[in-house]
Amino acid sequence: MVRSIRYYIFLKDIFIISVTAFGGVTATFALFLDYLVKKRGYLTEEELIEMNALCQILPGPSSTQILCGLAYKIGGAPFAFLTLFVWAIPGVALMTAFAILMSNIQSKELSTEFTRFIQPIAVGFVGVAAYRICLKVIHTKSSFILLVISAVITVFTSSPYLFPILILCGGLATTFKYKRQPIQQKNKMNVRWTALIIWIGVLVLIAIIGTITYSLPIRLLENFYRNGSLIFGGGQVLVPFLYTEFVDFKDYLSSEEFLSGFAIAQAIPGPTFSFASYIGALSMREYGTWGEILGGFLAAVGIFVPGTLMIFFLVRFWDELKKYRIIKASLEGITAVSSGMVVAAVILLFEPVENTALNFSIIIGTICILIFTKIPAPYIVIAGLLAGFIFK
Repeated sequence: MVRSIRYYIFLKDIFIISVTAFGGVTATFALFLDYLVKKRGYLTEEELIEMNALCQILPGPSSTQILCGLAYKIGGAPFAFLTLFVWAIPGVALMTAFAILMSNIQSKELSTEFTRFIQPIAVGFVGVAAYRICLKVIHTKSSFILLVISAVITVFTSSPYLFPILILCGGLATTFKYKRQPIQQKNKMNVRWTALIIWIGVLVLIAIIGTITYSLPIRLLENFYRNGSLIFGGGQVLVPFLYTEFVDFKDYLSSEEFLSGFAIAQAIPGPTFSFASYIGALSMREYGTWGEILGGFLAAVGIFVPGTLMIFFLVRFWDELKKYRIIKASLEGITAVSSGMVVAAVILLFEPVENTALNFSIIIGTICILIFTKIPAPYIVIAGLLAGFIFK
């Protein structure tokens, strides 16, 4: 009974955070600190910081992985998946609903001009993300060179299948610097392979089924599951992966639809990765409303589950794994390549936006507001939508 009450309180806290976490990963981390550390004492501040550091270098949504890793320690894998559901469902539901709204507007041949101002605003959001991530992770000549190479290749290559190769090469490129890392005393690692085997097994299985059946829902699940397995660096790195695959490569939605959805994703609470549900829903628009709901659900499962399985796998022996110097050295290259992809995303997203002085001013204005003021991102999006309705 005591354990059930504890689980209920934990899930209630997670739901409260999920509907109040505006402002991206920084604001979310502040809420974690207030609710999980100071208010409830589920873990210490040092443990939260260390968990955050671990999740930052794993593929997948870092804020989601922090919560699932904590829930895993409290109640095991089933409770962690329940926590994932409570955390993700508000954002996923809102983004799926917005996709259905956009689809219905277009099917009735109504104007979507009200979104024209939030498209350049979305480019500004990505520009600020690129600026901030570069400040955070680019500190050496080698990491800067890797960033430039990654950005150039991403801009001129439309295949999403090149991304994992870039990330692997980035990690390998900085492993030679392992001698600069301090030597630490190592103990025997207790590795349980179950979660890793499930992660790889599911990826292979849905890829095979999708290839054989050519079923759009299965292929969508595989697409998002693969992307969820490869995205290092959090929500900002989500953009180049999804834009390249679903707009450039497969043409499931237009660049205008993509930008509108990404801007709205900045104005709703919860994890940035819920943006995937918007893309999944629009990708299934030919199947009607229920097909769009299915597409949003499959996208959410695909984008969130790989990172969750990865945290299950690593959380048990991370303390020992991080002592290996070659692992620490490779992280520099991985983060640099991921940063280059975000820089490339700014260019890719700007290309389809109409090249006018007004749009350029909106992009620059958005960047300046986010960097030099404390005005929250949702207010900027709401202002853009209102302007779209007023100045038709």
